[in-house]
Amino acid sequence: MNRLAEPAPSRASVIRSGPLTWIQEWHWFERTIPAPRRVNPTPLADHCHVPPPATLADIHAALAALTARHEALRTTVDPLRPVQHVHRPDWTPLPVDRVDVPAADPDTLEAATAELAACPIDPERHPPWRARVLLEAGKPCAVLVAVHHVVIDGWGLAVLIDQLHGQLRGDDVRLTAATHPLDAVPTQHLERARAAEREWLTRFESNPTGLLTPFGGTDGGNGRHRLQYRSVDAYDDLDRVARRHQASPEAVVLAALAHDVATRTGEHRFLASVVVSNRARAALRSSIGVRALTVPVQIDLRTGAPFGEVIASVVDASATAYRHGHWRPAELVAAQTRMDRRRGVVTVPTIEYNCYAWPRDYLVPVRDAPADGTATWISSAPDEPCETLYVDFARDQGFVSLDVTVGDHLLDAEQALALPARLCAFLRALADGAECPVPAGPRTPAAPGWWRAVQGWANVPAIEDVLRDHAGVLSATVAPGGEGDEPYLVVHARVAPDVISDDLHRHVLDHLGEVPGLVAPGRYELSRADSGSDRSRTATGDTRTLRVPARPPATSAERALAAAVAAVGPSSPSAGSFDGSPAVDMNRCLADHGVTLVAVPRLLNLLQRSGFTGIESDELTGTASLGLLAAALEPSPPRAHRGGGTSP
Repeated sequence: MNRLAEPAPSRASVIRSGPLTWIQEWHWFERTIPAPRRVNPTPLADHCHVPPPATLADIHAALAALTARHEALRTTVDPLRPVQHVHRPDWTPLPVDRVDVPAADPDTLEAATAELAACPIDPERHPPWRARVLLEAGKPCAVLVAVHHVVIDGWGLAVLIDQLHGQLRGDDVRLTAATHPLDAVPTQHLERARAAEREWLTRFESNPTGLLTPFGGTDGGNGRHRLQYRSVDAYDDLDRVARRHQASPEAVVLAALAHDVATRTGEHRFLASVVVSNRARAALRSSIGVRALTVPVQIDLRTGAPFGEVIASVVDASATAYRHGHWRPAELVAAQTRMDRRRGVVTVPTIEYNCYAWPRDYLVPVRDAPADGTATWISSAPDEPCETLYVDFARDQGFVSLDVTVGDHLLDAEQALALPARLCAFLRALADGAECPVPAGPRTPAAPGWWRAVQGWANVPAIEDVLRDHAGVLSATVAPGGEGDEPYLVVHARVAPDVISDDLHRHVLDHLGEVPGLVAPGRYELSRADSGSDRSRTATGDTRTLRVPARPPATSAERALAAAVAAVGPSSPSAGSFDGSPAVDMNRCLADHGVTLVAVPRLLNLLQRSGFTGIESDELTGTASLGLLAAALEPSPPRAHRGGGTSP
């Protein structure tokens, strides 16, 4: 990260180039996020057995044929701009190696696939995939394939593996040219995307936030858990429930997950992000290019509703959401950031739900797992915590798999392990005829210090800690205010004479990541430390955004960041300038200046050229002000000369 880009591949091998699709843009940006903080496994990986009598030469021939058919397998991306280049089929040797194994048992295959998935792939200068042949007693027994998410998605990987196995089996399939993401660029409908983005923002704004945090997890937890749960029994249970309610197994599991969240938190209305493949047309179903994206499914449950009604409501909400399956991640992320900073509330979906039709690769299973029961394995690490509960569902090979990724502050290790087991037990009860009505209130009490506001849950002690951290604040308390159906929080602070409400609110906005469910703008009651009376300056009741004055860059780090923002952003909407340079307000966030995530790699590159580092790409997409980001910058370490010395 934050390195100067190396030269791109020789253009002599490029046969066509063009922009990334809107869907690809997110994964192109995602590749710049530090690996521990990524939610999506990159690369994706899978494997297939080698049917006899296929040889090593047959495997190479099959991979060469697939490379010739699928332009995605010979596509590279520009490191700094959202552009992709398709190369000739023979532009580089096939990225294939081989490894000897004592036996090709399931544990070995899973472990080898996970090992290959952990190998980095550089999609800027090399093919976006690699393959590994496992040899048992000198004969090929399996082929492992890993691909980068920027040009191939999970559905595409399943298609690729299926076609590879068919080639090795000798199926008489004519491999005609397949659709490439570049072919989808002209078909992107801008007005449909804008409508979808408006729908997203409306749902974000109208749903409560911070639902899971008050009801479990480790207080101040800093890490995440990844686990996989497999159940043979749940396979038949799910089939029975799906047939009874005439719904797909995928919809049933999403409804069960929604029921579980409502039971745990008492919330009956929240948002789920559901991954869809966007492959409605038959021509796209054999394409390995990136098509999958998420849509916002509005979960709205009625107290006392039997589970059949829950399934019906989830199915209807999903059908409504699927109409908004095309949007521009780069634009929506910036629009959401602007909305969050304006409102003082970070809007993060409670759950993300995905359906797989291929084996998961990033966890190694435990040995000696019972073939007719359940198996669970978990990996916990002190990574950056994720704010969403990610649940991936698969139903294949006679068992149900549930993969879970969750932040330690949302669910601790014991709670994370209990979630998929509880969902499978719930399916058993439903299969046996239970109605399982939606409960009226939470079965788990909220942790001390949490308060339910209209826009979501707020952690009052955390807000007070952030306020007390502001220079010039001598004491601060936060208490509920207002009457009726829209209560709100009011800040009561004793401050130095030069501290005003604008300062406090800007400080609170800069720490949204630490304070979920924030104080609304304009609700600050300040008493002056230089006054002997209790006279206070009150802003209670004014819910409009405070007018924080513009601030020009002051330090060298701020000037470098401001120059980078001015260089990568659109024409500044602000009139005037600071010291003859473009007006970049350090009190506003990056999105306020019109900079979207596709400009972040260039911005980081410009910062490094100016001699600064210390900010990661995902930090630039948040609500923090440029001033706060600049404070985290630090001088880049000196680069060594070829002779071994250091540069001045």
